[in-house]
Amino acid sequence: MKLSGSQRKVSSIMAGFHLLFTVLLGHVLGSLPATSPQHLPSPCLVVSLTNEHASATSGDDMEVFCDGRNLRSAPADLPLGIQKLDLSRNIFQNLIRETLAIHPTIHHLSLIYNKIRFIESGLFRGMKHLKFLDLSKNSLDVFAISKSSIGKLGSVESLDLSGNGLHTGMTKYFLRNSSSLLNLSLNSNSLIKIANDTFTGSPSLRKVSLHNNVILEIEDGAFNVLYHLRELDLSKNSITCITDFDLSQLQILNLSKNSLEAFQTVYSDSDYELVTLDLSQNKIHYFPLVPRRNKLAYLDISRNQLQGVNTMGTAEEIGNFREQSLAHNESGQYLIQQDFSSLNYLDLSYNQMKTIPQSFFNSMVQLEHLNISNNCIGSFLVEEENGLNNLKVLDLSYNSLRDMSFGKNTLMALEELFLQGNLLTTIEPHTFQGRPRLKYLLLQQNNLHICPSHAESSFSNNHKHHQGCVAFSSIPTLRHLYLSENHLKVLPNNAFKDTPLTLLDLSLNPGLVVGLNAFSGLEDSLVHLLLRENHISRLDVDLSSLNHLKLVDLSTNRLSMLPSWNKESSIESLNLGNNQLVTLDYTLVALGSSLKTLYMGSNPLSCCSNLRFFQLMQRSAVEVPDIATVTCVHKQDSEPVNIERVTEEMCHSLDNSSRSLTILAILGAALVLVVALGFLAKVCHNRRQTNSSTFNA
Repeated sequence: MKLSGSQRKVSSIMAGFHLLFTVLLGHVLGSLPATSPQHLPSPCLVVSLTNEHASATSGDDMEVFCDGRNLRSAPADLPLGIQKLDLSRNIFQNLIRETLAIHPTIHHLSLIYNKIRFIESGLFRGMKHLKFLDLSKNSLDVFAISKSSIGKLGSVESLDLSGNGLHTGMTKYFLRNSSSLLNLSLNSNSLIKIANDTFTGSPSLRKVSLHNNVILEIEDGAFNVLYHLRELDLSKNSITCITDFDLSQLQILNLSKNSLEAFQTVYSDSDYELVTLDLSQNKIHYFPLVPRRNKLAYLDISRNQLQGVNTMGTAEEIGNFREQSLAHNESGQYLIQQDFSSLNYLDLSYNQMKTIPQSFFNSMVQLEHLNISNNCIGSFLVEEENGLNNLKVLDLSYNSLRDMSFGKNTLMALEELFLQGNLLTTIEPHTFQGRPRLKYLLLQQNNLHICPSHAESSFSNNHKHHQGCVAFSSIPTLRHLYLSENHLKVLPNNAFKDTPLTLLDLSLNPGLVVGLNAFSGLEDSLVHLLLRENHISRLDVDLSSLNHLKLVDLSTNRLSMLPSWNKESSIESLNLGNNQLVTLDYTLVALGSSLKTLYMGSNPLSCCSNLRFFQLMQRSAVEVPDIATVTCVHKQDSEPVNIERVTEEMCHSLDNSSRSLTILAILGAALVLVVALGFLAKVCHNRRQTNSSTFNA
């Protein structure tokens, strides 16, 4: 919107009055200490960089910290020759010679989090060694309205103006005479447009940060004057389209958190220096068109609206790139194969892709990290020999994978494979055995079955051999294996033979039957064993045979008795919560020397059967994190009691009551016996008398 002539005159007059008022106010505020009471600040902290016992007045190689001291002006007694002065978090409002003591040796000046509304023109001219100037989190938009320049910043290399409420066009009053400026931060302002003259006064800039503004438009050539620009941050703005990217000297470009629908580079045979491109959290529909001759190593296109990985668009949108297009479809859109021979990291997660052709990875000979998680991919095949052979991390989690195949001699460098949250039911049994560097394998939330060992035990003979099972034996590099939520029914004997796992997660497989020798081969490697929520009622495995086992989670099962420990165990953390255990006496005996943490809540514990155990627990160093909820029952039909309240007297009184009842029962029985004997004696006596009378007659 343009202003009329009369409006411009009124605006100029008002700005002049505002400037005059601000200057006068600055002089008044500068004289406040002599005319009105002011709280004296606590002494500034003076730190010597060379000798902590140096004189506080010499100032050589010293940093002075006056932050958060309620200052309106710089202290007058600062040491001479200081290199760094921190005046942040005070109440400066006007920067004039009277409020800011000029120290020509200062290299670093911080005025962050003040209330600065005015800067005297030429104030920093005398600071010929000033390299870093931080004016962030102030109110410099008020100063910019006056259309005054802060003057020459001849030696300043780093300037931070973020969080000042600056609008479009205001930055030129700070950058007009900044020929040495290398780093500029304009983060968290209110800029809507980057004009083509914004940076004409600071041609040496190497890094510009415009994060968190409201930028909608970038005028043609706005950054072209910055021949040395290497890093540009335009993240968290409102940019909708980049169709003519031509900053060949740029190395790092961040366009994340905008509203981008497309990113395309102008056709050029020039070598582009771009190494890092972040396009995450936008609305991009088609794969970006990167420079033909690029050095791109990091590309993030996550959280967009990608339907596929081919670059698509009309001939007009793609421009001269149609010369190298591979094909076009019926709607006149072109599919372009691009060169990613330098790419090391690619993130395509959280999009809407259903398929990825194998040819897409043909040029990615240096790719080490590939993330395609949280899409709709149903099939992933790597069949060509030497395909993706530098890949170390592959994340295919949370897709719709039903079909997955890794050909021979592919993915030979793979170390981490994420497959959780898919629909995998059958895959080639030896898929993971052919990866000679695989360390971490996440397969939870699928529907896989574990193959029995070749030498099937009597245990495995009692169960049907599942077709399409997966083998986890003979993977000598594998350390972490996650198999939770796979509907596993059987854990065969020797399932992990010659696979030195340190972590094994078999949780959330209700009805899982664990073979007697299921963990055979893990005796000298397994450290973490997770078996929670499996409805296990009995576990016959000798856990003490696992010599390095430190953490065991058996929570939320149906155990009424503990697994056996045939020798002293190394377990340090044991979770027995939410089972059907009545007594735990055996636990501390078997684990007393190693146990550090024990969970045992939500069990029907008996108070008196565990009395010795509770007493030992109180004297031991074992931590019970859920002790506030651990209860036991000491009388039939009585309310549960927290185990911390159980006393020996409770059980003694119960024993005394039992003894009394026993004595009463015995006395009662004796009384009944005496009465019975008396009755029998009387009957016998009567019979004798009857017989005698009959004889006499």
